[in-house]
Amino acid sequence: MANNPFRKAQWRMLLITMFCYLFFYTGRHNFGWAAHALATELQVSYEKIGWVSFAMLLGYAVGQFVNGNLADRFSPRTMIVTGGILSVAANLAISVADSFNLVLVLWALNGYFQSMAWAPGSRILTNWFGQHERQKAFSFYTMAASSSSTFTYLLSIMLVQQNQHWRLLFRLPVLFLLAALIVFYFVVRNKPSDMGFEDSIPARAKENGISWRQRYQTVFGNRRFLLACLSMGFESMARYTLIFWVPVYFLGKEYKSHPEQMWVSLLLPAGMAIGAYSFGHISDKLFSGNKPYAISTGMFSCALVALLIYFFPGQHGVITGLLMFMAGFFAYGPQANFWPLSPELLGAEFTGTGVGIMNMSAYLFAALGEPVMGKIIDVTGNAAMVFIAVALLAFLSSVIILFVNSSKKVLYVIS
Repeated sequence: MANNPFRKAQWRMLLITMFCYLFFYTGRHNFGWAAHALATELQVSYEKIGWVSFAMLLGYAVGQFVNGNLADRFSPRTMIVTGGILSVAANLAISVADSFNLVLVLWALNGYFQSMAWAPGSRILTNWFGQHERQKAFSFYTMAASSSSTFTYLLSIMLVQQNQHWRLLFRLPVLFLLAALIVFYFVVRNKPSDMGFEDSIPARAKENGISWRQRYQTVFGNRRFLLACLSMGFESMARYTLIFWVPVYFLGKEYKSHPEQMWVSLLLPAGMAIGAYSFGHISDKLFSGNKPYAISTGMFSCALVALLIYFFPGQHGVITGLLMFMAGFFAYGPQANFWPLSPELLGAEFTGTGVGIMNMSAYLFAALGEPVMGKIIDVTGNAAMVFIAVALLAFLSSVIILFVNSSKKVLYVIS
C-alpha cells in the first residue's frame, strides 16, 4: 500500500488541499480582532460592526449557493485559486479604507470570494476518495479549516499584543494565504484521471447530462437533507458567535492590564481543530457511523459548556481555558459529520451542489446572528450574554438533527 502510486497521489491531494485551506481563514477570521479598534476609530457601535460581519457572511452564503453548483461543472482547483487571490486583494483594500461604508462593501465582497474554496475543495476530495474513506478525508479537511482559525487567532493576538494598528490585521496574515495558493495550484489536480488514474466516480454529473436546474431540484427536494441544513444553520450561528465575539469578550476586560486573557482565547479554535478531527472517529466508533446522533450529542454538550461559561465565569485562567477549549471542541467538531451527509443523502454526483447549499444555510444563519449579538452587547453592556445565545442555538441544532436518518437509501429523482 505504501508503494501504491494512486494511494500516494490521494494523500498528496488531501494534504495540499488541507494546507491551502489552513490559511484561508486569515482572510476572514481576522476581523473579530480588529473589531474593537475599528469601532473606536470609525466611531460606530458594535451593532454596526455586527452588520459588517453580517455582510461578509451573507456574501459567503450567496457564494455557496452559486459556487457549489459550479464546482460540479467546472474546475474546482481554478475556483479555489481565483477566490483566494481575490480575497487577498479585498483584505489589502480594507487595510487602507477610511469609511464604514467602504469597509462594509469590501467585506461583503470578501465573503463571496472566500466562498469559492470550501465546496470546490469538497468536490476534489469526493473525486479522489471513495465512499468508505470520505468520512476520514472530510474530518481532516474540517480539521484544516478549524486549524486555520487557530493560526489566524495566533497571528492576530501577536499583532494586538504588540499594539500594532488594526490595519495590519488585514495585511500580514493574508500573505500566508497567497503563498499557499501558489503551492496548491501547482500540486493539486481535480480528479484521478487528470494524473492518469481511474476516477472513483465513473461519470460526472456534467457528462450524464444533468443540468444546473435538475441539480438544485434534487437537493431542494430531499427533506432529510434540508433538515440537516437547518440543523447546521443553528450550529454555524453558534460557532460564529463564538469566533467573532469571544475576542470582543476578552478585549473588553482591560486586556492591556491582563494580556494573558487573550492567550486563553486561543484555546477556542484549538478545541475546534481537535474536535473536527475527533468527531469523525466519535461517529464511527461510539455511534456506529450514525452521524445525526453524533452531531446531536456534540451540540447538546456545546449548550451545556456555554451555560457553564456564563454562570461560572472563571477567575482562574486554567478553568477558563478548559471551558473555551470544550466550547470550541463541541461547537465545531460536529461539522465533520455534517459534510459527508451530502454524498450520503444526495449521491456523490451532487456533492458540490449539496455542500454548497449546506454551507449557504450555515452562513446565512450565521450572518443573521451577527448584528443581533452586537445589539445585545450594546444594550446590556455585557459581552458574556453571547454565551446564553450560543447555548440556545446549540440546543436547537441538537434537536433538529435527530429528525435526519442518513442510513436510509439515497433517493433522488431527475425530471
